[in-house]
Amino acid sequence: RAPEDAEEAEVGWQEKLFSQFEVNLYLNESACQTPLDWQYHEEIQKLEKAGGRKNCRIFTYTDHDRFTNLEELCQKVTDLDHEVPSYLVERMANVRRRRQDRRPVEASSLKSKIITWEPSEEFIKSNHVINTPVQTMYIMGDLGPYGKLGHREYENVLCTIKVDGNGVITVKPDFTGTKGPYRIELDGEKREVWEYTIENASVQVQPEEEEHEQRVFRDLYGRHRDYLSGLVGSDFEMPLPGTLRLFVNGEIVSAQGYEYDNLYVHFFLELPNQWSSSPFQQLSGVTQTCATKTVGWDKVAFFCYPFTVDMFYTQEDEGVFPYSLPQWPVLYFEVLSLDFWQRYRVEGYGSLVLPASPGVHMLTIPTWRPVELGTVAEMRRFFIGGSPELEDLTYIRIPSTFKGKRLSRFGFRTETTGSVTFRLYCLQQSKAFLENSALRQRMQSVLDRLGGFSQQSSVYNVLEAFQRARCRMQEARESLPQDLISTSASSV
Repeated sequence: RAPEDAEEAEVGWQEKLFSQFEVNLYLNESACQTPLDWQYHEEIQKLEKAGGRKNCRIFTYTDHDRFTNLEELCQKVTDLDHEVPSYLVERMANVRRRRQDRRPVEASSLKSKIITWEPSEEFIKSNHVINTPVQTMYIMGDLGPYGKLGHREYENVLCTIKVDGNGVITVKPDFTGTKGPYRIELDGEKREVWEYTIENASVQVQPEEEEHEQRVFRDLYGRHRDYLSGLVGSDFEMPLPGTLRLFVNGEIVSAQGYEYDNLYVHFFLELPNQWSSSPFQQLSGVTQTCATKTVGWDKVAFFCYPFTVDMFYTQEDEGVFPYSLPQWPVLYFEVLSLDFWQRYRVEGYGSLVLPASPGVHMLTIPTWRPVELGTVAEMRRFFIGGSPELEDLTYIRIPSTFKGKRLSRFGFRTETTGSVTFRLYCLQQSKAFLENSALRQRMQSVLDRLGGFSQQSSVYNVLEAFQRARCRMQEARESLPQDLISTSASSV
């Protein structure tokens, strides 16, 4: 806009600045109906006697005015272009949840009252959802053509300020700061663009008041921390020194690519030496029988079968532990099918080593099944069910009875079948994680010692550094003049 259209105004909370439209409206006594209208009529008359209003394009609507920004209330819930807000969306637009007087309580008493089956009337009154009183103020701008102020269609909301009953102040849009001015583009032939900034002109807080506010905040955060610690409690089971606890929340997600329908999975977990679990821990399980559905080119059975395993690794020899890598638990599984005539067939065998790193792991394991040569075996599998099976499922990987140095499976015929997808959430707990940095640097973390990732990561880091240095050297060599390279090479 032109410099003559620039305007700056300092507005206080709920300060009324009249627009040209309001001046023209309230000067007419026939338009005044409510006591607020007559009050504005008297104030505008005083302004006219004092020389007119000081503001030009910037004016305000206070909480007492009947103005409401309809665009602010139409917040979309879905991504539809022509969304119609439901009754619930309209009623819950400005709802805030009431906060109770929270005190730190014992974890045992709190856990027993997670659900209140017979709430009293006082409990319902203190926990229901209510509308918190909100005071609103709008800072407006009359962006009409020069000399034609006072038309409602040119009024635009520059800033919305709200203060709720809890003392929370909301300014929308935010103070400009270093983000640059906000822009408003008008629809019309000229496509005028207005820019405006919003700055906080309030008086700076005194150091004493700021320090008092910080103390209040610290007290509030301390009470909230005590409340959270009361929720969690302190009854954690900490493993003994030299012991690693591995907790796995697993899920058999799906099985895909198998020949027959109505699949189910039988699995069990093998714990190597120095691993143990609770006597009540289930280390095996069977999923439900699931019919497949066609997804793309494959027939997929979605099991979504959850299982939980809690294991402990106990260190026996302090001197050998950092240099010996123990075996990790292995999950063995077999996929079977069951038809209408109760004929079952082995569809595939597979195994996976539980991840040695904590976090979420999505694993798809391919499977195989043993086969016999000839058509008789295939006809038997088709008509009466049954097929070659493994007596010992550990033969999927390394048999538990194998004691030699070389394992040969020459002559054992198999064929590839489908695959099974697992989702594993692994957690690790050990006192070694709480050691100081010097001790961790000397002994490394439990995860590195158990999984051998420290050696691998160091090798990978060296290789990556060498590769980066080589690329930089090649780039530098290409950027040099060729005669300089030849001269230096001949001198060498």
